[in-house]
Amino acid sequence: MFNLFKQLAWFVATGCAAALTHWLVVVLCVQQLGLAPLLANFVGWLVAFGVSFLGHYHLTFRAQRGPWARAAGRFFLVSALGFAVNELAYAYFLHTTAVRYDVLLAMILIGMAVLTFILGRFWAFRHKS
Repeated sequence: MFNLFKQLAWFVATGCAAALTHWLVVVLCVQQLGLAPLLANFVGWLVAFGVSFLGHYHLTFRAQRGPWARAAGRFFLVSALGFAVNELAYAYFLHTTAVRYDVLLAMILIGMAVLTFILGRFWAFRHKS
């Protein structure tokens, strides 16, 4: 039980670091480089992927991690799928519900975090295929 708690704590810490990185890159790209927000969001996600993967590989899932290249490829698929689902769900629910944008985004991000943890624990970072 302690190991799962420790793993969840590292997952949250890594996720917060990646989310902050994502946000800072987006703001920098929009304000300093003049990129459109959707393009900046993509750039932010790519940079945050590196933070997320390294943190999860070396901290969150270190006890069960498989080969680096396989884990990186699998986690990239998990992250890309999460990014696509996040964007599609957010755009859809912004137009079809009366839920405030900030509350809606928080709900989607929490749901995606749970999905990312499950896919990371049982597939992306799993040692045995």
